[in-house]
Amino acid sequence: MSSSRPDFDIVVVGGGMVGPCFAALAARDPHVGGLRVALVEPATPAAPRAGEVDLRVSALSRASQRILNAVEAWEPIGRQACSYSAMVVWDAASRPDAPDALKFSAAETGEPDLGHIVENLRVQWALSESPLLRRLTRLHTALADLEPGEDGARLTLADGRRLRAALVVGADGGASPTRELAGIERVGQPYPQEAVVAHLATARPHAETAWQRFLPSGPIALLPLRDGRVSIVWTTTPAEAQGLVDLPAEDFSARVTEASGRVLGDMTLASGRARFPLALWHAHEYCRPRLALVGDAAHTIHPLAGQGANLGLLDCACLVEVLSGAIAADEDWTGLRVLRRYERWRRSENALMMSVVDGLNRLFGAENPAIASLRRLGMSMVAQQSFLRRALTEHALGVRGDVPQLVRGAA
Repeated sequence: MSSSRPDFDIVVVGGGMVGPCFAALAARDPHVGGLRVALVEPATPAAPRAGEVDLRVSALSRASQRILNAVEAWEPIGRQACSYSAMVVWDAASRPDAPDALKFSAAETGEPDLGHIVENLRVQWALSESPLLRRLTRLHTALADLEPGEDGARLTLADGRRLRAALVVGADGGASPTRELAGIERVGQPYPQEAVVAHLATARPHAETAWQRFLPSGPIALLPLRDGRVSIVWTTTPAEAQGLVDLPAEDFSARVTEASGRVLGDMTLASGRARFPLALWHAHEYCRPRLALVGDAAHTIHPLAGQGANLGLLDCACLVEVLSGAIAADEDWTGLRVLRRYERWRRSENALMMSVVDGLNRLFGAENPAIASLRRLGMSMVAQQSFLRRALTEHALGVRGDVPQLVRGAA
């Protein structure tokens, strides 16, 4: 590294949830917090409007709750979040009360709930308002060019500014300019599916339960909201997704009621509608010298298990923990030897979750009668084994296994 000092020790590229989360975690760490950090984000998220619930929601795990609490963002999120204490999953050919329906309960694990349904925009706003971010420099622009070098990574921003950083953290989403400019390739493909999202009122209470019915074209999930409505995420073909968005409100409500198996009775559209494409992507590498990727910049997953945001926040906590340990040990924390520790840790964990979710999507989409029978048999076996349900629940909570100390050691 040259004798001239970089403009910043770490430049985090990307807003949303993941970039500000990493920056806030870095600011609170006893070792990383002493570095000069800049956050490059297009704009500061606007405050949520009272009485409105954004169409895009996430199911945040216990691990994510602990991470967000550590960066002083959970309180404003938790006030408007809806906790759910149960989850019911069933095949379209079955019923939610059938022996082969999977029923997960917080009571089986001793946890108060299985997670929280929260608006993505509210999480982004709460992270942006974290007092920890006051300790760093915030640049409201975008990345235009990136050139790694031995004396630091050189960044050109969209507003013309040029910076040099000891480490760049790419947290700029699935279409990550950071990843593209670094020349890191990824493997995967778009799914022949889209997700339709909307909020609906229901004839019967959602009972703080997440409901998911697997149809041949994809699952429909009914996620409980704090105001009593449910938020749906309906995965289906692109043609059907377009048709659902274009339907008159009354017809759309009837289609959702039918697709959900009337599990909550008649449902009535109570919001706008939107659709978005789905894809499975995984970067070949999470790091290069002086560069690391986190969140969707490194991996994009199908939404059926609700793990996208949770994996991204865990990436942030793991990378900060690795950097902190390296700085404490007086290692070159920007070099590949250190950054590969983060890559080995998270790439294997993410690959496992992505493979499981992709496999479930393919399994439940198979219409072959023999496969359908085996699928229901497998679900029935899991439904009858409490230890299997408990193990699956604990893994989904994100607090078991090879998790960062911040998550593992929280009260």
